[in-house]
Parts: sequence; C-alpha cells; structure tokens
Amino acid sequence: MTRLVLLDTLQDRPAAALIVDGRLEDLAIDPITDAPIPGAIYRAVADRPMKGQGGLFVKLPQGSGFLRQTAGIAPAQRLLVQITGPAEAGKAYPVTLRLLFKSRYAIVTPNAPGLNVSRRIRDEELRAELEALAAAAMQGADETLGLILRSAAAEAEPDEVSQDITAMRELAEAVLADLTGPPELLVEGAGAHETAWRDWADPAPDDVYEGGFADHGVLEMIDDLLAPRVALGEGHMMIEPTRALIAVDVNTGNDTSPAAALKVNIAAARELPRQLRLRGLGGQIVVDYAPMPKKDRAILDQVIRAAFKAETEVNIAGWTTLGLHEMTRKRDRLPLRELLA
Repeated sequence: MTRLVLLDTLQDRPAAALIVDGRLEDLAIDPITDAPIPGAIYRAVADRPMKGQGGLFVKLPQGSGFLRQTAGIAPAQRLLVQITGPAEAGKAYPVTLRLLFKSRYAIVTPNAPGLNVSRRIRDEELRAELEALAAAAMQGADETLGLILRSAAAEAEPDEVSQDITAMRELAEAVLADLTGPPELLVEGAGAHETAWRDWADPAPDDVYEGGFADHGVLEMIDDLLAPRVALGEGHMMIEPTRALIAVDVNTGNDTSPAAALKVNIAAARELPRQLRLRGLGGQIVVDYAPMPKKDRAILDQVIRAAFKAETEVNIAGWTTLGLHEMTRKRDRLPLRELLA
C-alpha cells in the first residue's frame, strides 16, 4: 500500500489528510474557534453533581465539563481532567479523570501502572528490547505511572523512543503536580498537523507533503463527504445525521440480481466505518440495510464486526425487531460539516 500524508490548510486553518492507495482514509482539520480540542488536559473545579445522570459538572476556563464519575469527589475540589470529545450544541464538554499523555511512540498512563508494548509488535526479540528500553526510561518514576509503547516504536531508533518516553514522563509529572489554582488549560489538544505526525506513523508513510490537497484530489473527496450519498457499485447508501441519531439507508439501486441485497449490504458494512470517521459522526447509529433473507444476517454480522474491529469505542447492539441494525460510536471529533461551516 502507498501511504501519503498531506499537511495543508483549509479555510486558512491547518489540515492534514492520510491517503492510502489513492483513497482518503483519515482527515484532521483545526476548529475555527478556540473551543477545547479532544485530548486537552485541564485543571478543573468540581461543581454540582447530577444524580439523575450519574455524573457531575466541572468548571473549565471555557464553560463546563461533564464527568461521569462522582465517587470520592467533593464540591470545589481541584481535579485534572481530559477532554474526550467535542461538545454538542448547548451541552458540556465530556471529560475523564483517566489522563493519557500521548506522543508518537509512547503513552504515559497515570494511575494505570505497568509497562506494555503494543500487541501489533509480534517479534519477541524486539518486544524484549523495547521493554528493557521502557524500563530504563521510566526508572525512578512514581509507581502509579504506566507506559504503553505504540506500534510505531518498532520502526524507530532506540534513542528517539527513549527521548519520547522521557518527554511524556516529564510532562505527566509536571501536570500531576499542578493542582493548585483556578480552572486552567495545562496541555493543549493535538492539532491537525500534530495528529498526523503522532497518530499516522504506523505504518510509516511513503511520503509526507507540505500542501498537496489540490494535487491529490483531497478537495473533491471532501466535497463528496459533505453529500449524504455514498456510491456502492450499482447500489448506494445515504448517511443523514439527525439530532437524535445517525440514519443510514442502504439501497440496491439498479441491481436486480438474487444476491444484490447481500452484495450491497456487505459493501456498505465495509465502507461505513471509514465514512463515519471522515465525516466525524458518532453517537447512536441506525442502519436500514437492503431487505434480505434473515439467514444472510449471520454473514453480514461477521462482515460488520470485522469492519469495525479497528475502530475505537464502537458498541454493536445488533438487530431490532423491525430489521434495523443498531450501534453506537464514540464522538471523538467535530462533524466535518460543522468544521467547514
């Protein structure tokens, strides 16, 4: 596969695109406002609990956050929280106490001790070398600090990995010691170009271009993402966000063959994770697949689970009595249409 990373701008804002074999696989665009970006870490102040919702509000420098945890937290207590996703209109930002200090090769995990190497690194000798390197870099750290070595570390020089671990460890230690004072931003969330450098490193890209959106057709690909219709051979699916959920309708189009429904449904299931990711859509998702015999659902279920296996925090609920397929996907970024509004 040919992997290209393009670092460009859209509407005078930093933007990055990951192209794999000529197809857009991921997209990052900086928001137009100074709203908190997922991954940002704040010193917050505990506010009022919301017993009916199983959480509490926390005060941030820019509005409120909602924390789904109340045990052991007193009003006005200082907390360190991390933004986990964008806020819906009129709602608080979702936050967590489980902080992650993430870089290209290393993730430092406070209150989750242990040294771990990505399971994608299967070479036992290399795993042993990386574990020894991690242990040396974390020597003397607080025992509550954990470390995860990312799969990109397999292709990096040992000195680079060691420096990355040290930088994340020092940042974590500094932030964890900074609990005094009013609500304040302590660590910025990753912008588009940093996201490309940090999260698109494995496998290593064949080329990284400054600019290139126009030359590689990214602008046309983005235009396609702003339309609800997604072509699937002779069939298609329509992806339409509503206030309550994401509605997906799959159609066979002009294909009238006996296997048309199963064929287009399989194509839709394989394409849907990429479309949701690129469009920045999450929450409740309801898919109305093309009508097919119930005996074919077992085949489609296998395809759906395989397609969403690599996606983060997706819960596949299954079929309803009306024959609809339900799932939830974490809202981890702003919808593309809002970013480009």
